[in-house]
Amino acid sequence: MPGTGDTPYVAVLLLASLSILTTLGGVALALYAGGRDRAVALGIGFSAGIMLLVSLLELIPEAAWSAGVGVAGLSFILGVGIVAALHWVIPHTHLVEEKGIFRPDLLRTAYLVAFGLILHDVPEGFAMANSYLASPSLGVLVAAAIALHNLPEEFAMALPIVAARAPRFLFLAALLSGLAEPAGALAGLVAVHIYPGLNAAFMAFAAGAMVFVSVHELLPMARRYGHTLLFFTGAGVSALVYGLLTAALPA
Repeated sequence: MPGTGDTPYVAVLLLASLSILTTLGGVALALYAGGRDRAVALGIGFSAGIMLLVSLLELIPEAAWSAGVGVAGLSFILGVGIVAALHWVIPHTHLVEEKGIFRPDLLRTAYLVAFGLILHDVPEGFAMANSYLASPSLGVLVAAAIALHNLPEEFAMALPIVAARAPRFLFLAALLSGLAEPAGALAGLVAVHIYPGLNAAFMAFAAGAMVFVSVHELLPMARRYGHTLLFFTGAGVSALVYGLLTAALPA
């Protein structure tokens, strides 16, 4: 094991815990936007855009490079298939008490978005842990990049939950999302000596889940709110932010 003593493990878990701060920030933004149709339409466009960009331009290529196109493709299809199955199960499943909720379609969207993003947070923690063990400076850089792009992702998770008026589920989803990255980092520390290739498959699986959620849930949700121009404006801003983030990082 690289390093001496427990220092690398403590540092990795502290860096992964940045996700708790980004979760709080995303939830705060969603609470501010909730109830304002124009802000919601803009936010949905931004959320869908950032999820698709991260999935298609980061997670899938990285998984294909690490594990091969076959493994990445199968994992992606599995992610789409499982979340599609959940799409049919969730309308009949009550994870939280739903008093006062008159839009079950919004609650289903909230469940699926939260599921997809929590899946996405776990391999991020895994990747950050492996980066730190390879080089502490690289690990810090990866953790900073993840924290920056997690903010709009956590906004994407919280927004439909706020729209569905499910405060208890918002608390539960925020808690699980905030803990998912430290859990992934802990899993990375353990799995790096067992089978590192699991990370690539998990990344592609998460990408499939996020693409399904973006196309099948967030886009129809945006149509219901109207303000199509604001939706596409939000998507354009997400592409700009994504470009700035990737340009700021070394190749």
